[in-house]
Amino acid sequence: MPIATPEVYADMITRAKEGGFAYPAINCTSSESINAALRGFADAGSDGIIQFSTGGAEFGSGTRVEDMVTGAVALAEFAHVVAKRYPVNVALHTDHCPKDKLDTYVRPLIKLSQDRVAAGQEPLFQSHMWDGSAIELTENLEIAQDLLTEAAKAKIVLELEIGVVGGEEDGVAHEINEKLYTADGDFVRTAEALGFGEKGVYLLAATFGNVHGVYKPGNVKLRPDVLKRGQEVVAEQFGTGEKPFNLVFHGGSGSDLSDIREAITYGVVKMNVDTDTQYALTRAIAGHMFSNYDGVLKVDGEVGVKKAYDPRTYMKLAEASMADRVVRACEDLLSAGQSQAG
Repeated sequence: MPIATPEVYADMITRAKEGGFAYPAINCTSSESINAALRGFADAGSDGIIQFSTGGAEFGSGTRVEDMVTGAVALAEFAHVVAKRYPVNVALHTDHCPKDKLDTYVRPLIKLSQDRVAAGQEPLFQSHMWDGSAIELTENLEIAQDLLTEAAKAKIVLELEIGVVGGEEDGVAHEINEKLYTADGDFVRTAEALGFGEKGVYLLAATFGNVHGVYKPGNVKLRPDVLKRGQEVVAEQFGTGEKPFNLVFHGGSGSDLSDIREAITYGVVKMNVDTDTQYALTRAIAGHMFSNYDGVLKVDGEVGVKKAYDPRTYMKLAEASMADRVVRACEDLLSAGQSQAG
C-alpha cells in the first residue's frame, strides 16, 4: 500500500484507540532498517509507523553531508517507493526534536509538506514530534500551538511531550526523578492550549516513568495509572469522552508486558521502539562476523571469502532479525492482524 494518506492515518489512530491496541513506531536510520520495519509489519499483518530521529535523519544523509532535513527527505522518499509493495498501511513520523533544532528540522519539513499539499499532492510525512520537555510547560505549549497551526495546514499531525522521559537518546539526556511523571494539571493545561482536535490533530506523549535506553525487565518503574488519571481529570473538567487524548508511550525497552498492555487501555495508540530493534539488527551482524571470522577478514595473508564479506549476506540476516523483533512488538501491542489494508 502507498504510505498512509492523512485520512488513512486519522482512521489508524481512531481504530487503535477504539480497538484497544497501539502501533509500534520503529526508529529507522537507513534503507535496510526501513525494509526490516516494513517486513515486520507485513509479517504481523499490522499497520505501523516508521520514524526518524534528528540523529537518525542526519545519519541517513551520509557522513559527508550530515544534514537532518536532507536525510529525512531521502529516507521518507525511499519509504514511499518501497511501501507500495507491502500489504499494510504505514505512516511516516519524525521523533524527538528539541527547541534548538526546530528551525533546522521540523519547521522545514512541515513547510515542505505544506508546499506539496498546495500543489495537490499528499504530505511527505504524516506527523512530526516537538519535544519541549526540556523547557517550562508554558513555553512548551506556546510553541506547540504555533506548530499545530502550521501542521494542520499541511494536513499532518503534531506530537508533543509533557513531562520528561528519562535516560538518553540522540544526545538528549534527562535525569530519572519525579519529573518522569506528568502532573494532572499539565494534562489540563495541554487541553486548554490545544483543544481536542478542532485546532488540529495531535498526539500526546505524557510521561509515567518512561526511560530511554537499555534496562533489564523490572528496572523501569512505570505507573500507567498516571495516564488513567490524566484522561479522567480532563474528561471530567471538559465534558469529553472517557479518553480525550491520543497518547504515546516513549522509552518502552525493558518494560513489563503487563504495564504496556495497561497503558494501552488508557488510550496509548503509539509506542516507540528503538533500542530493541537496534540490538536485533546488530546481533545478527555480530553473529555472522563471529561465525565467519576468517571469511570476512583476510587473515594471515589469505584472501577471505567474498560471499562472507558481501554486505548483502549479513544485511539480509540483519533485516530478518529486526523484522522478527518488529513482529513481536506488534504482538505485544495487540496490533498484529489488525490491518485493514489489502
